Amino acid sequence: MVEEASRKRYVVGITGASGALYGIQLIRSLVEAEQNVHLVVTEAGWRVLKEELGWDTTKRQQAIEVAFPGLIAEGRLKLHPNADIGASIASGSFRVEGMIIMPCSMGTLASIAHGISDDLMTRAADVMLKEGRKLIIVPRETPLHAIHLENMLTLAKLGVKIIPAMPAFYYGPQTISDMVNFLVGKVLDQLPLDHDLYRRWGDEQHGD
Repeated sequence: MVEEASRKRYVVGITGASGALYGIQLIRSLVEAEQNVHLVVTEAGWRVLKEELGWDTTKRQQAIEVAFPGLIAEGRLKLHPNADIGASIASGSFRVEGMIIMPCSMGTLASIAHGISDDLMTRAADVMLKEGRKLIIVPRETPLHAIHLENMLTLAKLGVKIIPAMPAFYYGPQTISDMVNFLVGKVLDQLPLDHDLYRRWGDEQHGD
């Protein structure tokens, strides 16, 4: 068990883009890696959690407690209302290792790219940029038009890692969970945190 003082903090954002399961699995993986998570979900994100995963989002804190038993009480996971622009993660003086928005809607991505921080999600992302901390965005949209692409390029030029929700097949995925784990693993690689969520290219060939 990792001591509390040695755990690092990560912010996870879930927006209204399809693919809420990506964000949920990312939280589980971060906790399993002995990290602490600060979670923020947009209004549209709560709707997607309800529609895609069948969550009862009437009482949001309770919904998180059901999905992640014991973690809030242990201080391993904290839910921040998206309207709370005075939350800890809205300040650069609150130290975190980085932020991952997974999945990220084109609306949220556009706001971040243009410095519009009118809610906690976009403010926390803006803090990552101004403090030079790691920001990873997992966009989930198709097809993409020129404005989407230009916004991604704007963020990429600022050092933001763009990891599109694109599945791979070289490792032989058999289930939806396999495909979700692949993308979560790609995010963890960038943090970087060790994991065994997917088989890496060459591992089987070399017997590693």
